Amino acid sequence: MLEGKRVAVVVPAHDEQALIATTIGGIPALVDRIYVVDDGSSDATSAAAEGAGDARVEVIRHDRNRGVGAATVTGYRRALDDGADVIVVMNGDNQMDPDELPLLVQPVAHGDADYAKANRLFSGQAYQLIPKMRFFGNAVLSLLTKIASGYWHVADSQSGYTAISREMLGQLDLDRVYTRYGFPNDMLVHLNVWNARVRDVPSRPIYGVGERSGIRYRHVVPRISWLLLRGFFWRLWEKYVKRDFHPLVFFYLFGMLATLAGVVLGCVVVGYRIAGNQFTVGTVVLIALLILSGSQFTLFAMWFDMESNKELR
Repeated sequence: MLEGKRVAVVVPAHDEQALIATTIGGIPALVDRIYVVDDGSSDATSAAAEGAGDARVEVIRHDRNRGVGAATVTGYRRALDDGADVIVVMNGDNQMDPDELPLLVQPVAHGDADYAKANRLFSGQAYQLIPKMRFFGNAVLSLLTKIASGYWHVADSQSGYTAISREMLGQLDLDRVYTRYGFPNDMLVHLNVWNARVRDVPSRPIYGVGERSGIRYRHVVPRISWLLLRGFFWRLWEKYVKRDFHPLVFFYLFGMLATLAGVVLGCVVVGYRIAGNQFTVGTVVLIALLILSGSQFTLFAMWFDMESNKELR
């Protein structure tokens, strides 16, 4: 308990027999309940969690592997049912420093933020400690998540080390949130629709503790990029059309259409030129005008989006 608030930790785990007990053992005493969600593990993850000897632990089992997002949502719902005020998510691979947990909980418990998340990119050590492919994949997805979610001040979108208030969690439609890898990105999109105040908390990257990663960024980046593209348009519709109209929607729409028209027309002209045909100077001017105006409309839309969300820091 912290500041009179009940604190719960959700630990989504899949085949984490080797590290789950160490993860549980590091969770500080301020935490009232620990929900280990065994997401269809093929090893003895559940037995290892139960054998950790911590009375706060409750193990919840999925009959099959449903994804880290689905496991997290299961833990969220159990924590809400038990009356937790602040719910933390900490993966079962011992890659999240338990000493940082109070730093995540404090802004939420004090009412200064609705959602706090760890940011491993804040430190200058990130480039040296995080495997290079993961670092660059994370950087790309963080940029795309800024655009899709509207949280321009947030980085390290792939961090699953988070804390959320009971009130904000209760407002979210957890049935709509993405259930696989990409859950933290989609979560930010949903939080922005509800104007949740989000805070980044500097975090120390931890690698080389025996963790195993099956993530392949050449597959993950395109998949999450598509998820974010859909989330981006859903957020614009929900937040800036249905709930409270904002003209930035027109700026985004005109910007995208003009840029797309300019690029398509440019490709057609290049194809005609390669085939030996001629084109007029006016056509070149039109292409340049479409691309430039489209870029300006899009940048203005982004600026409006940043201004609209600056109070959510």
